[in-house]
Amino acid sequence: MQRNGNPRVSVVVPTRNEARNLEVVLPAIAAVRPAVHEIIVVDGNSVDGTIETAQRVLPWVKVITQTRKGKGNAMACGFAAATGDAIVMFDADGSADPGEIPAFVRALVAGADFAKGSRFVRGGGSDDITLLRKTGNAGLNGVANALFGTSYTDLCYGYNAFWADILPVLDLPDISLSAPPAGGMLWGDGFEIETVLNCRVAAAGMKITEVPSMERERIFGQTNLRTFADGTRVLRTLAAEHRRATRKRVERVQMEEQSRALTPPGGIPVVPQADPAPPVRRSPSTPRSSDGRRDTSHIRLALEEEAS
Repeated sequence: MQRNGNPRVSVVVPTRNEARNLEVVLPAIAAVRPAVHEIIVVDGNSVDGTIETAQRVLPWVKVITQTRKGKGNAMACGFAAATGDAIVMFDADGSADPGEIPAFVRALVAGADFAKGSRFVRGGGSDDITLLRKTGNAGLNGVANALFGTSYTDLCYGYNAFWADILPVLDLPDISLSAPPAGGMLWGDGFEIETVLNCRVAAAGMKITEVPSMERERIFGQTNLRTFADGTRVLRTLAAEHRRATRKRVERVQMEEQSRALTPPGGIPVVPQADPAPPVRRSPSTPRSSDGRRDTSHIRLALEEEAS
């Protein structure tokens, strides 16, 4: 994977019971010119024949099943499977216009690390957003911009693109981890994924370019959006990600101070070594799941604690 003027583009499409919409959406993405490198459908245990429909409509589509539940996990699974130089996040409900993909790619080629779709810049718009949601989105934009020093105009829009080489910075939950018990979710596995990405690219100081985008109404089915519940979740996400960014910044400053203290005058900078991790003790009493695998709950707890 490399950055160049003619990147291979991977389009990641998370789905859950979107068979009828895929009959329209997949051919439209495949018709985009310049042609995309691959389309990855990430299914969340659909029961309406979504996988079969995707394979019938577009035989060369790459179809995978997400490892846990939630839109964030579906996206992370798709990102991990992508082989292109650039990745486009694309909803399966027909609300996004595949014809805009080249504009997102142009923004990346022009120097952006992250191309952020916006319905509220000149050239963008929406046939679907209500006045209440528009007002709430504006308020959330203000909070995000105050916390992260950004100039977002559409924090809650999920049509985005980025260079594949920034995936390590996004630091999403490992897709191989088991799901928490009792129906719990790891931080970043849910609908908070878009806000998490927006916060992390901003905290990393990456170049963000907004791209005008026109949102259409969902073609078939009902939306999963819940105005007040989703707005509250975005606020919680902003607060959690701001704490995370502050902690990371403090750790970076401490590392730099240690490096200066260890470096002799005029010498080569010394990178301090992290404390070695304690040895992992393995014994027959190590908890195991019902399928015989080692219990990873301690890892899950660490990830969940990051959001507190």
